[in-house]
Amino acid sequence: MKAGQTHGANSIFQQPWWLEAVAPGQWAEVTCERDGATVARLPFVVRGRPRMRMLTQSSLTQTLGPWVETSPAKPARALAHEHELLAELESKLPKAIAFSQQFSPSMLNGLAFHWAGYRLEARYTYRLHGLRTTSDLWAGLRDNVRREVRKARKRVEVVEGLGVDRFHDVLSRTYERQSIAIPHSLRELERLAEACETRDAGTMLFARDEAGQIHAAVWVVWDRNGAYYLLAGAEPNLRTSGASSLLAWEAIERAGRHTDVFDFHGSMLQPVERFFRAFGAQQTPYLSVTRMSPALRLALSARGALFNLAAHG
Repeated sequence: MKAGQTHGANSIFQQPWWLEAVAPGQWAEVTCERDGATVARLPFVVRGRPRMRMLTQSSLTQTLGPWVETSPAKPARALAHEHELLAELESKLPKAIAFSQQFSPSMLNGLAFHWAGYRLEARYTYRLHGLRTTSDLWAGLRDNVRREVRKARKRVEVVEGLGVDRFHDVLSRTYERQSIAIPHSLRELERLAEACETRDAGTMLFARDEAGQIHAAVWVVWDRNGAYYLLAGAEPNLRTSGASSLLAWEAIERAGRHTDVFDFHGSMLQPVERFFRAFGAQQTPYLSVTRMSPALRLALSARGALFNLAAHG
């Protein structure tokens, strides 16, 4: 599948090079053209065989969804134009048994999809603004986070360039502690890291003590629209050192050299939400947009009924 050449985007996740790195040969897009220029686009990742095709996004991508060029018209007319472009994008999507994406917080207008029979649900991420004023950001941290950062500075140093394999190892241990299989292979992370490094689009940070032990690691990526707390992990036996808080703070500081927005990459899990909120980040909504064919919905309903019958039979 050929990668599109347009670059209008709400986030790094919609850039063609990112899509090719996280879903090589498995993505495409639909576009709207006006006077020879692309004014709207909707990229997607294709899963499954042709008759069971699903349009979705990569697990290494927080949000995808449509990008629409900003209109200079008055609000009512601009919104009508946006409805028109979104409806056109939706109508151009290839036939599929399911569509499932999370739209960027910059695209909260999902009415055209709702009118076309899609289901819209609100989800939340946490965002910091004004990254270049670090004194204000530091003041916005909860007291316990500031204490954790100060404590960690006495125990570890923050370093870069230890390699994707070291990062993958730390991430694997994090998932092992939760008895969950790591969802990202080393090859997947290597491919994305190479694409980001070529474009100076992020960094991996490690917290290392004097004995050479890695306490925690974080991967932050960025473009001019924002920075994103992509992945993070911690050594299970060293989680009390405060290294995770220190790395999050260091990631915010480094991101401020490239953009003015830091997105904690969202989570609806209560403990994770609590950690992100403690950095003074603002709760920011985004849309989860889904649609299933009647046949798929019936199949899933039947599978659920069989599961319940087996569980209670």
